[in-house]
Amino acid sequence: MDMLQTHRQITGKRELNRIRNRKAILDAARECFREHGYDNSTIRDIVRRTELAAGTFYNYFSSKQDIFAALLTDFLTRLNNNLTRNRRSADTTQDFIHSAYLALYTATARDPLVYELAHRNDRALRKLFGSDILGLTMLSLEEDVREAMTRGLLPKLDHEYLCAAFFGVAYEMSLRVAQRAHREPETADQEALRATRFSTALFLGGIPKLSGLS
Repeated sequence: MDMLQTHRQITGKRELNRIRNRKAILDAARECFREHGYDNSTIRDIVRRTELAAGTFYNYFSSKQDIFAALLTDFLTRLNNNLTRNRRSADTTQDFIHSAYLALYTATARDPLVYELAHRNDRALRKLFGSDILGLTMLSLEEDVREAMTRGLLPKLDHEYLCAAFFGVAYEMSLRVAQRAHREPETADQEALRATRFSTALFLGGIPKLSGLS
């Protein structure tokens, strides 16, 4: 029993150490990318900002692209989970639109560096994920829009056009939110809410007119 407990303690410590090392590398990469830009940052620059040995880095990542992919994957996983949960729990048209934009803009405002990096490195993004940031951040939107139409939260319009309209507003507004939040991090949540209200009002003002086209 004592041996089993000791084994669990050792395994637990190793896992905790692994999590800490990975986080240290990602945090250092964020700082490098923020100060020098993605293209001008090197693995050596990143390792120097940690207390890790150079060889330790390669136990977690094989390249700078791997770090970029990890940062973006973490961002997208949190975002898409929040988007799907919020949209599917909506009971009204306003709730559906508001919750979708709020999830996106809040994620962007709280992690503007990753969003801006994705915009600036579109070629690397397509190579890694096969899509641009817009396609990735709004991955689950089409399915949720169809469901909202079935539930009567949205009028039965041209599905592709409606999603394109959502995408267009989200794309440009998210970039503006990221830029503002990057300049003034303390205003991130307020900026996300301001952008959400703007986008929601824009859509709610247009949907009654669109309903006549359905």
